Amino acid sequence: MRVAVAGGTGLVGKHVVAELEAAGHRAVVLARSHGVELTTGVGLEEKLSGSDAVIDVTNIVTTRKKTAVDFFSRTTSHLLSAARSHGIGHLVTLSVVGSDTVDLGYYHGKRAQEELVRDGGVPWTVLRSTQFFEFPEPLLDSRSPVVLMPRMLTQPVAARDVAEKLVEHAIQGPSGMAREIAGPERWEMVDMARRVVRAQGRRRLVVPVTLPGKVGKALTGGGLLPRGEYVEGRRTFGDHLASVGLPTATGL
Repeated sequence: MRVAVAGGTGLVGKHVVAELEAAGHRAVVLARSHGVELTTGVGLEEKLSGSDAVIDVTNIVTTRKKTAVDFFSRTTSHLLSAARSHGIGHLVTLSVVGSDTVDLGYYHGKRAQEELVRDGGVPWTVLRSTQFFEFPEPLLDSRSPVVLMPRMLTQPVAARDVAEKLVEHAIQGPSGMAREIAGPERWEMVDMARRVVRAQGRRRLVVPVTLPGKVGKALTGGGLLPRGEYVEGRRTFGDHLASVGLPTATGL
């Protein structure tokens, strides 16, 4: 198969490309560094030509609703238009667990994306994932000795496990709303951050912050956890730390 990977240079995208190639398929990267601007559609038609399926793992880091909705709406609309014009038989889209219930700005963007995919005229699969193991790391990059970390109960998953499942769906064919994927352990995001800090040997005070209102209640009360039957990833947070060369002692 020839599979186009939108966002193929990102965290999940790199794993998707590697998984496709390891399975003997041809991966075509759709990204700015490969001559495609997904927010405008420039270069997309040419790159997409001849593909059998598309895996969309494009992403933007934002908490602003307008920014998220605009980004996911534009990129998804361009992908759908190009896929229809080339007769592509399957669009696999990565979304997030809780996208339909948690009112964070980013999640509104994923809702808009899912709606476009469902009504886009291209056979589709949407896979919702929990947060990745890398989620707290950008928040720890500041030089401040005090780091504010939102209270979030999650069931984090390895990006590689998600990539494997995305490729599996692309090969199997359209299935609509797929079973969600989550990791094998539940973690408080604050505890994950503290473990990273300890493993790195850094001196940081991680201070938990509860977001106000319904959003805060959703984040702490299970809104980010999978519902019903779900696919469980194989790798643990300890596996992730070991893979990046950090100690895996469990002390928090």
